[in-house]
Amino acid sequence: MKLLNPFEQFDKKWALLTAGKKEDFNTMTISWGAMGTLWGKACVTVYVKPCRYTYHYMNESDYFTVSFYDETYRKDLSLLGSRSKRDGDKLSLTSLHPEFLDKGITFAEANLTIICKKIYYQDLNLEVMDEETKKRYYTVDAPHRMFIGEVYDIIER
Repeated sequence: MKLLNPFEQFDKKWALLTAGKKEDFNTMTISWGAMGTLWGKACVTVYVKPCRYTYHYMNESDYFTVSFYDETYRKDLSLLGSRSKRDGDKLSLTSLHPEFLDKGITFAEANLTIICKKIYYQDLNLEVMDEETKKRYYTVDAPHRMFIGEVYDIIER
C-alpha cells in the first residue's frame, strides 16, 4: 500500500467530502482536513462552513466519506468545489460516477475512499482563534463546523 501524506493530500491534491443518502446526497471539494487518532480510534477531521450546501447533509448524516483522486480528475474536483447543488446538478458536469456503499457514497473513480462514522462535531470558536486567522477567513462568513469521523472502512483501488 502506498503511504498517504495527509498534509499534501488535503492541501495540494484536494479530496471530495460526500454525505447523504442514495436518493439525496451532496459532495464538495475540500482542502482542509486531518487524519489521526482520538479516543483510541483512527479518525478523519473535516471542516464545512454553514453557507455550504453540504453542511446540511453533514449534520443529518451518521456517515460521510472522504475520497481521493489522481490528477486526471483535478478539473472535476475544481468544479465540485466552485459550484453548488443549490444551482443545479453539478455532478452531471463531471466525469465522476457515484458509487453507493453500505455506509456512505463515493465515486467509482476514487483511488482511495475513507468511510467515516460521525462521532463528534463542533463549531470553531472565534473567541479563542488568533486574530490573523479571523481576519483572513471569517470577516464575512460564519466559522466552519469541525466534523470528526471514526474510520469505519477504507477502500483502496
